Amino acid sequence: MKAGQICAVLGAGTMGGGIAQFLATAGCETFLYDIDEEPLVKGLESIRARLLRLEEKKKLSREARESVIARIHPVTDLSSLSHVTCVIEAVVERLEVKRELFAGVEKVVDDQAWLATNTSSLSVTEIATVLHRPERMMGLHFFNPAMIMPLVEVVSGERTDEKVAKQAAEWMSNLGKEAVMVKDTPGFLVNRVARPFHNEAYRIVGDGVAEKSQVDRILREAGFPMGPFELQDLIGIDINYAASVAVYEGNFQDPRFRPHPAQRKLVESGALGRKSGRGHYTYDE
Repeated sequence: MKAGQICAVLGAGTMGGGIAQFLATAGCETFLYDIDEEPLVKGLESIRARLLRLEEKKKLSREARESVIARIHPVTDLSSLSHVTCVIEAVVERLEVKRELFAGVEKVVDDQAWLATNTSSLSVTEIATVLHRPERMMGLHFFNPAMIMPLVEVVSGERTDEKVAKQAAEWMSNLGKEAVMVKDTPGFLVNRVARPFHNEAYRIVGDGVAEKSQVDRILREAGFPMGPFELQDLIGIDINYAASVAVYEGNFQDPRFRPHPAQRKLVESGALGRKSGRGHYTYDE
C-alpha cells in the first residue's frame, strides 16, 4: 500500500472529516462521502478551518493547505467510489447502518479494494457478515482528533485476511501513525483498558468524593493529557457510552465494566459534549 493511493472516507462528521484531512495531508486522493450535501459542506468547512489555523500558526504553508483541500473530493453518490483502492467508514455507531452501507459499497468498488470500519464499539466480524468477501474487511480505529492522535488500532475480524491487515498496519505506519494489531474483542484494546478510567471517575463524583473539575485537574497533574470528563466531552459522551455498553455486554455483564447511569442520562438528555455545546461542561458555539 502506497501513501498516494485513492481512498474513500464514508461519513463527513467529526471522525470522518479528521480521517479525510489526515489522508489528504499524507498525499492520498480522498473521496469524502455522505448521504447529502449539508454534512459534506459542514465537514469541509471544519477541515478548512483547522488547516487555516495551522497556516496562521506557521505550521503549514498556504500552498500546502491548498493542496490538501484540493485532494479532498466531496461526493454523495456511492458510484463515485468505483475506482478507490481503500474505504474507511466512519458513520454513526449503529450496526444496521454500517452493514447497509458496506453492502452498497461492495457492489461498486473493485474486488481488490480493502474495506475498513472506524467503529469503536461494534464487532468487525458482525459488520462484515453482509459482505461476499469478508476477508478484505477490517477495523481501522482512529482516535479523536484523527489527524493528530498517533494511535490506530488495526482490528482483524474472524474472517479478515491477516495479510491484508498487516498491509494496512504497514501503510498506517508509513503515513506516520502508530499501528497496533488487535483481535475483534469487545472494546478492542484501548476502549477496554480505558473503561476503569472513565467508569471510576463517575463513581467518584457520584459518591461525592470530588467534583468533575477536581477529578480532571488531579489526573492532568498526575500526567494524563486530559481528565476523563473533558476527554469524554471531546470524544462525544454518546460514543464513550456506546463503548462502555459494548465492553460490558461483550464481557457477559462483568461488573468490572458496568456503565454508570449518570452517563446514560447525559446521552438521553442530548448533552453529548463539545459537539452539542454541553456535556460535563458547557461550550460557546
